[in-house]
Amino acid sequence: MPERAAAEKGTETPVQRHEIIHELDGVLITGETLQNRLGPTPERAGSPRNQVVTLAFLASIPGITELLAEALCAETDEPVVLVRFGTSEQGKDGQSLNGEFHFPPRGIAKVESGFHALTVGVSLQEPPSAAGIVSLITKLSRHFRHVLIEAEFEQTSKPWLRELLVRSDLAYLFFQPDHAGIAHLKRETEAARLAGGDVSKLKPVACLSPSRAIDPFDELAERVNPIHLFIRDCPELGRPAPAPSTALKRDVRFMARQVSGHLLGLALSSGAAKGFAHIGVIQVLEENGIEVDVAAGSSMGAYVGSLWAQGNDGQTLEKLARELEGRWTVWSLVDPIFPPRQGFLGGFAIKRRLMRTLGTARFADLQRPFRVVAANLETLERKVFSSGEVATAVHASIAVPGICVPVMIDGEAYVDGGIVAPLPVDVLREMGVTRVIAVDVIPTPDRIRQGLDAERAVAARAQRRGIFRRKNPINQQLNYFARGNLFEVLMRSIQGAQIRIAAASSREADLVLRPEIRDDRWLDFRTPGKFIQLGREVTELHLEEIKQLTRRDARGSARIKIMKGNGA
Repeated sequence: MPERAAAEKGTETPVQRHEIIHELDGVLITGETLQNRLGPTPERAGSPRNQVVTLAFLASIPGITELLAEALCAETDEPVVLVRFGTSEQGKDGQSLNGEFHFPPRGIAKVESGFHALTVGVSLQEPPSAAGIVSLITKLSRHFRHVLIEAEFEQTSKPWLRELLVRSDLAYLFFQPDHAGIAHLKRETEAARLAGGDVSKLKPVACLSPSRAIDPFDELAERVNPIHLFIRDCPELGRPAPAPSTALKRDVRFMARQVSGHLLGLALSSGAAKGFAHIGVIQVLEENGIEVDVAAGSSMGAYVGSLWAQGNDGQTLEKLARELEGRWTVWSLVDPIFPPRQGFLGGFAIKRRLMRTLGTARFADLQRPFRVVAANLETLERKVFSSGEVATAVHASIAVPGICVPVMIDGEAYVDGGIVAPLPVDVLREMGVTRVIAVDVIPTPDRIRQGLDAERAVAARAQRRGIFRRKNPINQQLNYFARGNLFEVLMRSIQGAQIRIAAASSREADLVLRPEIRDDRWLDFRTPGKFIQLGREVTELHLEEIKQLTRRDARGSARIKIMKGNGA
């Protein structure tokens, strides 16, 4: 037996650690018997440590915790306990937290959905101490892979509840998107910061009931602490609870996959027309049933990703892209500004085309969580948009400096996200995504050189055959988009910096797909099909590696794998 072998080697197994006498429901049992009741301990070599998650409700929202515990059991097949706090009277048949927490507690029970439930009594006269919180967390996490602790944070929350936030590995702050809810969110965030806690592990979750409008409260909350997730169709207190909607189940499952370390994210790079390759990648993922939980995009990646996050599948995305085919259609995207003081183009023509599909959708309306990256022109900081109107955020993300006029949002000027984060892998990591597939369509200098050499070879062969390509001198002189002219110089200068930033970001991904793209020009927006095909090819070529990464038992690789197209 593994336990016996471990004992012979002088090591201590999880069962040995707990082979002491406990009292559970008035019956004396050993730790081994308890282990049989609760299932095997998940502490094993190579596995992540057990996790404590606080579900902090800044408003009364019924039914969410049970759905999350149930989804977590279904997602992991690992032991889960859901802890609630009550008065000492409510917890008299269970466990009190007015001192040392004793395990196993009375009153713990396994419910039909598969998780264990426990009510812990708390005395109003003698609130729990920090040591009591530590005792609760330590002893439960020895026996359960996931410890979910539900706590109601009143307008004036107790110090021991804030201690719980600090001690947890992850904390979701559920709030109502109104003035009172946002003010409460601000107080708790500031209190955690003053207590020396890691504020980045506090994840605000906006709870949207069918009758509650999000506009403009999502933008107000963003100024306090960026909204991590929107949960739609939340039950309302005092009203009959309907059956959970598809949207509610999907959003709760997202949290379960985050807690379990199963989130799969897709980082979509900038790259102008080359970004059409993202569509090909998406198509192959969909065709093979590979579920992506969350996406982040920069510049062209933000444009394509926003349409996908709205619920448009890969085939619809290709149809939208092919609307630009033809000699003159691409010029409908050009909206000159006179005088060109901040840029030559307004960028509103592209935004109008995007809004033909997106409309005025806000991030809360998207079917898949999505992040848009832009650069603050004044501070040069990276800005991650997760709330507000999606089309406006994308407009900022595609505003190439020097070419497009900066986009003003809440009094701040923003430009192309590719300036600061051309491949937003770090954005997904900060969201808690453990498995990241990055799609980098920015060609490296070697690939660009190969493309130029190939062009010169073709030109040389044509010249030997007596075929000469006619050049239009008027076009070269007057067309700013012509090869070698102002716009191309600006675009290529920016691309030079993006190559190196994207290479650094690639090292943070688990898998990097690099379509076989040598180079592109402004007018390549007229031919989206060739880039879509290149995206399909690199994804199909490395489909088995992608499937291996997305297996339930995969934990994300510590070593990056860069997947290139044929001939790379």
